[in-house]
Amino acid sequence: MTHHTGGDTDAPQPDPYDNRRQVLYWRLLARLFDPEEQAALESASLAVVEDIGLPSALLDPGASVDSVVQRHPELAAEFDGLMTPAPDEDGVRDRAAEVRRAALASKVLLNVFASLPGTVTAEQLARWQSDAGWLERALGCRPGELRGGRGGIHRTAAGGGVSPTGTGIGGPTPDLSRLIPAIGPELGSIEGDLVKRMHLREVLADPQLASRLTPSMSLIEQLLRDKNNLCGVALANAKALIRRYVDEVTEVLRTQVEKATVGELDRSVPPKRVFRNLDLDRTIWKNLTNWSPEEERLYVDRLYYRHTSRKTTPQRLIVVVDQSGSMVDSMVNCTILASIFAGLPKVDVHLIAYDTQALDLTPWAHDPFETLLRTKLGGGTDGTVAMQLAQPKIAEPRNTVVVWISDFYEWRQQELFDSMAAIHRSGAKFIPVGSVTSSGRGSVNPWYRERFKDLGTPVISGHIKKLVHELKTFLT
Repeated sequence: MTHHTGGDTDAPQPDPYDNRRQVLYWRLLARLFDPEEQAALESASLAVVEDIGLPSALLDPGASVDSVVQRHPELAAEFDGLMTPAPDEDGVRDRAAEVRRAALASKVLLNVFASLPGTVTAEQLARWQSDAGWLERALGCRPGELRGGRGGIHRTAAGGGVSPTGTGIGGPTPDLSRLIPAIGPELGSIEGDLVKRMHLREVLADPQLASRLTPSMSLIEQLLRDKNNLCGVALANAKALIRRYVDEVTEVLRTQVEKATVGELDRSVPPKRVFRNLDLDRTIWKNLTNWSPEEERLYVDRLYYRHTSRKTTPQRLIVVVDQSGSMVDSMVNCTILASIFAGLPKVDVHLIAYDTQALDLTPWAHDPFETLLRTKLGGGTDGTVAMQLAQPKIAEPRNTVVVWISDFYEWRQQELFDSMAAIHRSGAKFIPVGSVTSSGRGSVNPWYRERFKDLGTPVISGHIKKLVHELKTFLT
């Protein structure tokens, strides 16, 4: 009789790479939910990091991603697209690479999502913004994009972008790209909380501290809310930050508008006789009868140029923006967008902002910086006061587009909707917009959403590119 003294020798052995990856993820979760470090997890994680040739600074909560990359510049490329890994071409998992990615992903996630207690300093805010930028890069976006936006989606992963089969952070590769719609608003919320816990007025009063601030939507919102309480150096620094942010967003949105420009060529306008418009193929074809076989030379009697002018009709764009507290992101973006359209030929832009009172900002529509300084964020919402300013501006309905940006939680909702429906029936183009943020976050009153849908003018809600497309289609 045979006596078995041990277990089943054919049982599968634990994968050491899987164990290492799980150690790193358990440490990440432990640090996120409990600031007190777990000695066993810390020592095990240190052993893993050192064994795979990564610096121990990745485990230091006090070290920013910037500082790690400065000391180890070869890691910068690994953070780009880190959480949008391309699948292995041969279908074989690189388990060692998965452990390495887990260590890097844990670093950036912990730096961004671990809470900072108490009062926040300018240095802490700047460090968090930098780390959030690294997270956005890891997700295949530009730094700042998910927090209120200075750019469109820009995939940075070397392997070709987002993997559609990623299994999440608990799986073989840390692919969080499909969570971008949720991560963006969360980053904005965290940043907003940090700004609120910072002694902003004191920071603005110190030029050295103010210079360390990076303008963001959360910071601009706070500055706009507090601008009337600032003076002297603090007010000057606040305006400089607002101007800087406006210029950055303007550059991005202007590029989007230019890319969306369409329209039929206007052949009634003679082409400009400049070299860049020379139609060389047509010029040769039209002058072939002047070819001299003996001299092997083509004599050109006439040059032909390409038409570049496009047909445009004078259009009136009326932008009405809810400036209540819930619509700050939209207020900033649409004010900048209105100024860009105001610079286009044959587009007459009018801008109205409202809460319980309405303000005609048309004289400053070309300058978003001056417009924002005249806004008053907060308060209730009564769109009927804005409608009283907007309706007289609709002189030629067929050549007018009215863009109304709001969450549509209105005091006199039926009265306002009836006025909007009347604009639509008059022949004007009416575009209701629920949100024009970079993250796409926004809540729209379902009562209005259903009625706009029945009217045939569904609410646009999401990325500002949608609004740019709608406007360019109508205005060109």
